[in-house]
Amino acid sequence: MRAGAPRTGVLGGTFDPPHLAHLVLAATARRVLGLDRVLLVPAGDPWRKADRAVTPPAERLRLVQAAAELLPWAEVSAIEIERAGASYSAQTMDALAALADGGGEWWFILGADALADLPHWHEPQRLIEQSRLAVAYRSGEPSVVSGDTVAALPGIAERVDVLPMPRLDISSSALRERIKAGRETGPLLPEAVRGVIDELGLYR
Repeated sequence: MRAGAPRTGVLGGTFDPPHLAHLVLAATARRVLGLDRVLLVPAGDPWRKADRAVTPPAERLRLVQAAAELLPWAEVSAIEIERAGASYSAQTMDALAALADGGGEWWFILGADALADLPHWHEPQRLIEQSRLAVAYRSGEPSVVSGDTVAALPGIAERVDVLPMPRLDISSSALRERIKAGRETGPLLPEAVRGVIDELGLYR
């Protein structure tokens, strides 16, 4: 880690399971923003996905730990799993900053689809005030921050840093279906993650 205030990116998510696109997003944020570390934070209770079954948090934590095994700059935090109740990103960023005694610079990493949904999150304005937003952007897509998002969250455009990303059409839901059907997951899913999935018998 460089001398001076540490630069930390936080990538949260359900991670059910974590896959190549998650890791590429984390690596891109690290490279583009010059981050010292990226924290991977699996949601304990992902309230925005209350309409579907989600793998238990302890098992998803194991999957994320396996995904981070070969990334010396990545760390896994169980802060949302250890906290009771719904997982709110603004609350998590508050807690992480407190653990670091408020030091350093912070980025909350997310995709463009999550940014568009941000006005519906719990206390989104508070999240924007706590950290900058590192947002994945794929060439050819509309502008990173839509007019609707700007209208709902004034000042958000000035808090966004763009992460140019390749188009990776990978989703956790598609990977769950592949595993259920007994199909190969190949490079889309880190080998260590697939090993934990097979050990626990997930997504069958």
